[in-house]
Amino acid sequence: MSYREALDIQLQIAAERKQGRGVDHLLLVEHPHVVTMGRNGHEENLLASPELLERAGIELHETDRGGDVTYHGPGQIVAYPIMDLRNWKRDVGAFVRGIEQVLIDTLAEFGIPSRRIAGMTGVWTAYEGREADEGSEAKIAAIGVHLSRWVSTHGWALNVSTDLKYFQYIVPCGLAKPVTSMQALGVHVDAENVKQSLIRHFARVFRDETGETPARYVEKVRLEAARRLLESSKKSVEEVAAATGFTSPEALRRAFARCVGESPSEYRSRLRPPLPREPLQRRARR
Repeated sequence: MSYREALDIQLQIAAERKQGRGVDHLLLVEHPHVVTMGRNGHEENLLASPELLERAGIELHETDRGGDVTYHGPGQIVAYPIMDLRNWKRDVGAFVRGIEQVLIDTLAEFGIPSRRIAGMTGVWTAYEGREADEGSEAKIAAIGVHLSRWVSTHGWALNVSTDLKYFQYIVPCGLAKPVTSMQALGVHVDAENVKQSLIRHFARVFRDETGETPARYVEKVRLEAARRLLESSKKSVEEVAAATGFTSPEALRRAFARCVGESPSEYRSRLRPPLPREPLQRRARR
């Protein structure tokens, strides 16, 4: 998904949340090559001209997120939590620390120890075989968020199998430290498995205090995503179920029956009534 398209979706959902409508979302996407400059970005951390980036097939976007300059591309899971923090904690620092914990716990699930570093937002791990507390840390996940009326946009990027050579065009996050990926650390894993882990840990970290179980929260997020696809696309029920993380079309149908009171097909038909038939032309009498 292009960066622009993902941003438009975020802004649409955020506008609804500011009005007290809709539900919180966690969007997980993968972008084509793109460099983004945060609102605190410094031009000197962009090491290539826009012309050179264009020749390398890299888009350039200025954003309103926090942080400096970063890169997104294939092999990287980019997550956008669009949340009304009034329903959680009105605390930006706690929100960022929560995201860091989601990433730390996810990486631990795949055997990668990681940690925070005071004063440097993001998640860090060992580099070139040394421990991450020896001053040789490498960043494996970057974080940059934006809050407006306590509704969040933007989020984090986790390097799974990212081609790290593309970071040569920037000083990542304005820090003269190396970057790494799960694959570079010898962990070869399917990105879909990483996404499922991120979803589980996100639900646990951000929903424990509400009394809503992680499983129920994950289902609610998936159901809302499925509703949007049914409304805006021509995908079949099977395709919608696969795209939104349901284990089967039947699991999607059960969730719809329980939470919406009708099947996905009935829901779509109600939103898109059949076009009226054109009246038959009467034959002229002789």
